Amino acid sequence: MANEKGRAETTAGASKVKWDDSNMKTSYANICHVSSTREEVTLLFGTNQTLLTGQGDVTVQLSNRLILSPFAAKRLITLLGNIMGEYERRFGSLNVDVAPVPPTPAEGEAH
Repeated sequence: MANEKGRAETTAGASKVKWDDSNMKTSYANICHVSSTREEVTLLFGTNQTLLTGQGDVTVQLSNRLILSPFAAKRLITLLGNIMGEYERRFGSLNVDVAPVPPTPAEGEAH
């Protein structure tokens, strides 16, 4: 989805968006860690060189941090869902095993 520098696109409100990629950098990531507070969602991106080696300890080299408002994060979820749906229709389903996060005990609940 890279656009040429200076290319303008018309949006629904007839405004034009000019994509300026003159300061853009490209990084590769095979790891993403996400955390949040009430005010922001933080995504940490990096690379894990030992992902499939079965090592006990793993070092992930973090390269980028992206901090979003909850509204921007929600829009990102929608956009990624749409693009992955399109990808899977064209190339087939992707099976990704993600371990569920155990629920945090409520305050006053026995551990």
